[in-house]
Amino acid sequence: EEALRWLDYYGDPYTKNIHDLNGKLGIDFGVYGVPETFIIDHKGIIRYKHIGPITEDILKNKLLPIIKQLKAVGL
Repeated sequence: EEALRWLDYYGDPYTKNIHDLNGKLGIDFGVYGVPETFIIDHKGIIRYKHIGPITEDILKNKLLPIIKQLKAVGL
């Protein structure tokens, strides 16, 4: 419920979500803790990796500006 309230209030910055059922993709990405958030461009290149929960500050001052910048240059 808390996560849904957070998404309802701030919006959902995740355009794609990946479920790694067998853990292989996580190993390939170098995941070693949860939660981890990746910003991946349309070419499949990891442009940013955040380890830990997403706070309002991280969303507004880190993730959204990176996403905006990547969209502006077509990535």
